[in-house]
Amino acid sequence: MAPSKVLAGARVVLPTGTVDDGRVIVDGTRIADTAPPGADVVDVSGHWVVPGFVDIHNHGGGGASFTGGTAEDVLQGVETHRRHGTTTVVASAVTGDLDFLARQAGMLAELAQQGDIAGVHFEGPFISPCRKGAHDEQLLRDPDPAEVRKLVDATHGHARMMTLATELPGGLDSVRLLTEHGVIAAVGHTDATYEQTLQAIDAGATVATHLFNAMPPLGHRAPGPITALLEDERITVELINDGTHLHPAALRLAFHHAGAARVAFITDAMDAAGFGDGRYLLGPMEVEVADGVARLVEGGSIAGSTLTLDRAFKRAVTVDGLPVGDVVAAISANPARLLGLDDRIGSLEPGKDADLVVLDDAFDLVGVMRRGEWVVAPQLG
Repeated sequence: MAPSKVLAGARVVLPTGTVDDGRVIVDGTRIADTAPPGADVVDVSGHWVVPGFVDIHNHGGGGASFTGGTAEDVLQGVETHRRHGTTTVVASAVTGDLDFLARQAGMLAELAQQGDIAGVHFEGPFISPCRKGAHDEQLLRDPDPAEVRKLVDATHGHARMMTLATELPGGLDSVRLLTEHGVIAAVGHTDATYEQTLQAIDAGATVATHLFNAMPPLGHRAPGPITALLEDERITVELINDGTHLHPAALRLAFHHAGAARVAFITDAMDAAGFGDGRYLLGPMEVEVADGVARLVEGGSIAGSTLTLDRAFKRAVTVDGLPVGDVVAAISANPARLLGLDDRIGSLEPGKDADLVVLDDAFDLVGVMRRGEWVVAPQLG
C-alpha cells in the first residue's frame, strides 16, 4: 500500500465550498480526516484539488473502443481517460445486433465486477430513426420491453443506464421496466413532443442524453423535449462541452434553467479521444476525425466526440464563465449521485475513495489520483 499523503496548500473544492490553503489527507485508498504519523506532505500551493471526474457516457478512447473492442481494448480506453482525470467511467455501447450487444455487455459486466468500469450504458438500438445521429438505421428497433430486459440481464446487475426514444411503441413500458430494475432510463435520440416527454418523465425517466443533440430544437409553439427536460426537477441533463456539440450560450442556458445540481458533463467520447485524427469505427459506422471533430464518413453527422473531461472542465471555467463549484458538481458530484455511488466518490470527504485531480491556476491538469495511487503524479517545482 502506498504511504499516506497530505496534499497541502491548495484551493480545495468541497461540497460546502472552496477552502483556500486547504489540505486533503489520503490514508491508503481513502480520504481521511486526520493524518497518520509519517505521512508524506505534497505541497500543491497555487493549485486546485477537485474530486475525480465521473463520466456516465463514454464509448472509448486512446484508440480503443468500448463498443466493439476486447476487454484489453476497454482497459486501454479506461486508462486513457484516467490520465485525463476521469477516475470513474461507465462504458457506453452503441446500436448493434441484439445478440452482439448482449455478448459485449457480458464482457463489460466482467470488467465492472472487477472495478475497472462503473457499469454499462446502452445508447441504442431503441432510438428514433428521425434522430439517429451516428447510429446505423438498419439496426434500430422499437423498445420492446422483452428485448430491453434481455440486454439488462446480460450485464448481470451492472446495467447503469439505457437511452430510449420513449415516444416509440413500447417506450413507456420500457422506461417502467428499467426503473423497476434500478437502471436509469434516459430520454435521447428522440423525436418526442413536449407532452410525450412529460409522459416519459412521469413513467420514471431521469436523464436527458446529451441535451440539445439528437432531438428536435426548441420552438415557441412546439417546445419539444428540450423544454420538458430542462424544466422538470426530476431530470439531470447531460452536456457535451467540447465547443462543437454546444454553443456556449446553449450550455449557459441549460445551467440557468436546470441549475448546477441537475447537470452532468459527459464526453460521449469515441476511440479517437486522447489519440488523434484519422479513420475509426463507431459500432459498425465509419468515422473520420479531422481537427479533433468526429463525423460519419457517409452523411457527415457528428459521431460522438474526442473530448476528455479535463478539457471540458477548463472550457467550462475559462470560456463559459461558470463558477468552479458548479463545474465540480456537474463533472463529479452529480454523475456520482446518478450512479448511486455518491457514498464512495464524487466529493472530497473523509471515508470516500481518494479519487482526485490536481489543476494548476490555468485549470490545466497536472495530477490524477485514483484510490490513493497517482495515475499522473504532479511535477511540482
